[in-house]
Order: sequence, then C-alpha cells, then structure tokens
Amino acid sequence: MNFRRTFLLSCFAVASLGAAHSNAQDVLRVGTDATFPPMEFVENDKRTGFDIDLVEAMGKAMNKRIEWVDIDFKGLIPGLVSKRFDMSVSAIYITDERKKVVDFTDSYYAGGLVAMVKDGNTGIKTLKDLNGKKVAVQVGTKSVGYLGTNYPQVQLVEVEKNQEMFNLVDIGRADAAVTGKPAAFQYVRTRGGLHVLEQQLTTEEYGMALRKDTPDLTRAVNAALAKLKADGSYAQIVKKWFTNTAK
Repeated sequence: MNFRRTFLLSCFAVASLGAAHSNAQDVLRVGTDATFPPMEFVENDKRTGFDIDLVEAMGKAMNKRIEWVDIDFKGLIPGLVSKRFDMSVSAIYITDERKKVVDFTDSYYAGGLVAMVKDGNTGIKTLKDLNGKKVAVQVGTKSVGYLGTNYPQVQLVEVEKNQEMFNLVDIGRADAAVTGKPAAFQYVRTRGGLHVLEQQLTTEEYGMALRKDTPDLTRAVNAALAKLKADGSYAQIVKKWFTNTAK
C-alpha cells in the first residue's frame, strides 16, 4: 500500500510540475504583416525586424512563447477582434478611430516623417534649412501635402518610388528626401550614404493592439515593455534597427 501510495503521489507530483511548466510557458499569439522593413520583414526565410525582436524579448520577460500569425495589414484588427490571435504588432499607429475598436499598449516607438540628406551635407542641419532647397518626395504620400503647407519655400521634386528619392539625393539632383521614418532608417542601415536628421517633421506613435476584453494582458504587456526599457534591452533593440550608419 505504501509503495502504491508513494507511486501515485510521485505521478501526481510529476503531473503537477508538467502543468505548472505548461502554464509558465503560455503561448502569446501575435498577428503581423511581415512586409515592412525594418519593423517586420522576412529575410532568409525567417521573420526579423524591430517589432519581431521587441515582441520576442517581451515574451521572455512575460515567460510566454511567441507564436506568430502572418496576415495582411488590413486583417490585423479584424483578426484580433475575432480572436484569431491575442495581439497585433505591425507598425500600427495609435489613432482615435482604432481605439474605438481595440485597446493599445503604451507607445513603443515614434514613427512619422523624417528628412534625409547626403552624408557630408553641411547646408542642411535642421528642418528650417529645408526652405529653399530641392526636396524629393514620393507622389501621393503625406510628405507632399505636409511640406506644401508647412514648408512653402521648399522646391518639391515628386517621384514615383522611395528608391528614386534616395537616388536623387545620392547623385545631388535633390538636396534632401522626406519619407517615413522606418523606410529612411532601412535605407541607411542597408545601403548608407545618407543620414536622417535628428528632428522629425511629424510624430506618430506606434502601439501594440489588444482586445478590449483582455485588460490583464494589456497590463502585462505594458509591464514587460517597461521592464525592457528599464534594463536597457529596449535601447539595444532600437540601436540595432535605427542607426544612422550602414551595418
């Protein structure tokens, strides 16, 4: 009887430890559209990028395994609401309209419009120096209207693609280019020759979206983000992906 009792207790203990380990390693399902470098993209058949590194680090801080779900950007909010995943992270701007449908974490990065100039350019050090200069912009983007309204003395050079903007600055046919912050730093990181001015033209905050019926999870994610900022891990990830020199 004693042997059977001891055996049963041992089995119960093993089962309890297994359950505890399972609970300790809960899965956090995260939806993303990995097509927006350097925030999230696929390289060598593997997801990578700023958002990917940050969420994986937060998962470790929360003792949760991250399970990524790939989905088009337009499906990130609907997929979250329909419980296909627990959180959406894909360079999503925090907006009042979106906040009606989902909750957001504290802002984890500030995107927006930035200006790029060629390395060694001493004539454009601040945003006010853009006035009177030729500035390349992508046609149909926010950059066109913003510069037209706020920097009326700028000579706009409109092109079809981001790469054309960078090329014009590189060969000296434009003095600067204005584009979104992620695209600007991706160019600098992978190619170099240009650098991003420190002051941004606009600031738009990125947030991680969660369902309104999971407030405890939102608090836990915010706590993990705060922990990474406090221990220096966040700063290391920012430095890796947003640097003004080519890697």
